[in-house]
Amino acid sequence: MSESIEKLMAAFAGESQANRRYLAFAKKAEEEGLPQVAKLFRAAAEAETVHAMNHFRIAGKVGMTVSNLDEAISGETFEYRQMYPEFLAIAQKEKNKQAEWSFNVANQVEEVHAGLYKKVLETLNSKKPLPNRDYYVCKVCGNTIEGVAPEKCVVCGAPQAQFLRVT
Repeated sequence: MSESIEKLMAAFAGESQANRRYLAFAKKAEEEGLPQVAKLFRAAAEAETVHAMNHFRIAGKVGMTVSNLDEAISGETFEYRQMYPEFLAIAQKEKNKQAEWSFNVANQVEEVHAGLYKKVLETLNSKKPLPNRDYYVCKVCGNTIEGVAPEKCVVCGAPQAQFLRVT
């Protein structure tokens, strides 16, 4: 990998983290009754997304959809089989219950994501048409549901009202 591609990927990581950080800051500003500050943070977060997407695209990291699905399956599988179990063990050893909860729910949801990606990839590979389905994401733990939001999240127990319909 060339140095400029390495730098594009480092910039992609930094811009991606800045986006998430600024969205967290915006949420906190809203909670503190500062909507104008929240709006500024959301605007900057959107700009960071533009930068990240440019860097990722120029680095040649966006392939055809089938290869993107393969990469997504691989990444999600790594996370739920290796990364999060290791992180969870550390949190348990340190008796950090909040980190333990966060790693645990993320681990469960990454397995769900891998399964959803596999299902779509199998449908594409079979040359069958993809059904038009809705997806719902739990705003508490990130659990991702295909079809209809459940009455209660199976991962964290949040009520149906905590699910966001993805369009």
